[in-house]
Amino acid sequence: MKRIIGILLLVIVLLCTGAVLYVFQQNSFDMREQSIEIDSPQGKLTGTLVLPKNASGKLGLVLFIHGDGPVNASHGDGYKPLWERLAAQGYASLSLNKRGIDGSAGNWLDQSIDDRVEEARQALAWARTQPMIDPSRIGVWGASQAGWVIPKLAGKEPLAFSILVSPAINWLTQGEYNTRMQMAKDGYSGDAISAQVAYEQQIKELLAKNATYEEYVKAADQEDVMSRDRWTFVSKNFRADATDDLQHFNSPVLLLLGEEDVNVDWKETEQVYRTVVSPSLLTVKVFPGAEHSMLTTRTADSRLRAVMISLFAPRQITVKGYMEQIADFLQKLP
Repeated sequence: MKRIIGILLLVIVLLCTGAVLYVFQQNSFDMREQSIEIDSPQGKLTGTLVLPKNASGKLGLVLFIHGDGPVNASHGDGYKPLWERLAAQGYASLSLNKRGIDGSAGNWLDQSIDDRVEEARQALAWARTQPMIDPSRIGVWGASQAGWVIPKLAGKEPLAFSILVSPAINWLTQGEYNTRMQMAKDGYSGDAISAQVAYEQQIKELLAKNATYEEYVKAADQEDVMSRDRWTFVSKNFRADATDDLQHFNSPVLLLLGEEDVNVDWKETEQVYRTVVSPSLLTVKVFPGAEHSMLTTRTADSRLRAVMISLFAPRQITVKGYMEQIADFLQKLP
C-alpha cells in the first residue's frame, strides 16, 4: 500500500512539475524587455522598451497608449503576446506605466485627454533619440480611451500609422450605451435600465454645471459613489469627442472592433471613422464574437477560462485573427 501511495505521489509531483515547466515555457516570449525612464516637466515616466532578441538595422516602433484604469506598462502581461508578434516583424514596442503606477510620477486620475496627448509626445520624442529606432517608422497602438488621445496626437506628430482597438467617439453617449447594454446583458428590466439612465443624466447635468465633489456626493446614489479623484478625472474629460479630431489622420489607420462590445457602440464608431477618415487610409476589421478587449465573449465572461488561457496558451487569449490583422496591416505599410 505504501508503495502505491509513493508511486501516486511521484506521479502527482511529475505532473505538477511538467505543468509548471509548460506554463513557464508558454509565458517566455521571444523578445528583450528593457526598463526605461523618461524625464518630463510633470515628473519622470517609467516604462518598458521591447526589442527583438536579434535585432539588426533600424527598427520601427509602436507606442502603446492605454485605455482607462491604473494600467502598468505591460497591462498585467496582457500586451506581451502582441509585443512578441511585433518584435518578429522588426518592430520595437514602447509602453509607459500610467502616472502613479510602478514609479511613474503623479496620478493618472489628474490627467485630461490633452495631458495624455502631451505625455505621448514626450514618449515619441524620447523614442526618436534611440539609435536603433527609425524615426520615419514610428506609429501608435491604442485601446478604448486612447481613441480620444490618438486622433489629437495625429494632429501634432508625424505618425507613420495608427492602430485603434475599440475606440469610442463621444464620452457621454458611450457611457449611456454601456449602461444600457451591460444592464440588458445582466438581465435588468427595461424600467430599471430607464431609471438608471435617468439617474446618470442627472449626474451629467452636474458635470455640465461644474459641480463640486460635495454637490455630486449629495445627489449621488450612495451605493455607487465615485471617489474624489475619479470625479476630478471625469470632470476633466466628459466633454471628449473624437469626431473632429479624426480629420487629423494623414497616415494609415487600422480600426479593430468587436461585434459583442458592450462598452462602446462599435457601429457608431465605424460609421464616424468611415465618414471622416479618408477611405484610402482606413482599414476596418470587425470581429464576430469579440468584446471590448478583443477577447471572445466566452473568455471575457469566465474569469477561470481567462486565467487558464493566460497561463497555458497566452498567445491565444485574444479573438482569432486579431494579431494576424495587425501583422498584415504593418506588412502592407508603404
